[in-house]
Amino acid sequence: KVKRKNSSYYHRLMKRLKEAILLRMSYFIYCTVEVVMLVLGLVCFFALYFIPAGYGKLIDKKWGFSFNNKAAWMLMECPTLIVMLSLLFTLDYAHKPVRIVLVSFFLAHYIQRTLIFPMLIKGHSKMPLTIVAMGMVFNTVNAFLIGLWIFYFSPAEMYSRHWLTDPRFILGAVFFCAGMFINIQSDSYIRSLRTHGESKHYYPCKGMYRYVTSANYFGELLEWFGFAVLTWSSAGFLFLFWTACNLVPRSHALYKKYAQDFPDEVARYKPKRIIPFLY
Repeated sequence: KVKRKNSSYYHRLMKRLKEAILLRMSYFIYCTVEVVMLVLGLVCFFALYFIPAGYGKLIDKKWGFSFNNKAAWMLMECPTLIVMLSLLFTLDYAHKPVRIVLVSFFLAHYIQRTLIFPMLIKGHSKMPLTIVAMGMVFNTVNAFLIGLWIFYFSPAEMYSRHWLTDPRFILGAVFFCAGMFINIQSDSYIRSLRTHGESKHYYPCKGMYRYVTSANYFGELLEWFGFAVLTWSSAGFLFLFWTACNLVPRSHALYKKYAQDFPDEVARYKPKRIIPFLY
C-alpha cells in the first residue's frame, strides 16, 4: 500500500511538472509571437507612409485583383469571430462570467464590423484580395493573442468579480463605448453623404469630422485604447499599437487626398488627421 501511495504521488507530481513545463514553453512562444508582431507593426507604420493601403478612397490597381467590398470586409473580419468564439467554448478557465464580459467588448466590435457594417456600404467599390488576405492573417493572430491571454495565460485571480469594479475596467469600458459610438456614427455620416449606388466622394464636416479628417479612425483608436485598459494586458496594448500603426499613416494619406480634392474646405475648417487638436 505504501508503495502504491508513493507511486501515485510520484505520477501526480510528474504530471504537474510536465504541465508546468508545457505551460512555460507555450507562454514563451506566445511572448515571442507578441515581440514579432511588435516589430512587424513598426515596419508597417513606416511602410504605410510611403505605400498607402490601396482600398477605399485610396484604392489602387497596383495591389492586384479586387472584388466586392462587402464580401471583402466580411471575409477579412470573420476570423476574429471564429477564433474568439472557438476559444470561448473550448478552453477551461476560472471566473468565466468576468472573462466573458471582457471578451464581449471585442465581440461587439467585430459582430458590428463583420455582419452589420458591410451590409451598410453604399456604392460599388472594391478591395484588393492582397489586402483581404493580409487582414485575415493579422485578425487570426490578433484574436488568438487576445483570447489566449484572457482564457489561458492570465493569472487565475486577475479577472475575478472584483475586476468589474476596478478603475481600469470602468475607465476602459467608458473609453471603449465612446470610441465605438464615434466610429459607428462617423461611418454612418460618411454614408449619408451619398445616394444609393453613388461612388462620388464628398468632404465631411460634421460631428468629429469637424476636428479630424478620419473621425471613424479616431473612434476605433479610442475603442482599442479602452479595451487595452479594461483588460490591462500586453495583448490589448499590442492591438492598440497595431491599430495606430495601421490607421495613423492611413489618416495622413487621406488628409493629403482631402487637401488635394477639397482645398477650400480643408483651409476653412483646418482639421487634424486623426487625433483632435494634436495630429
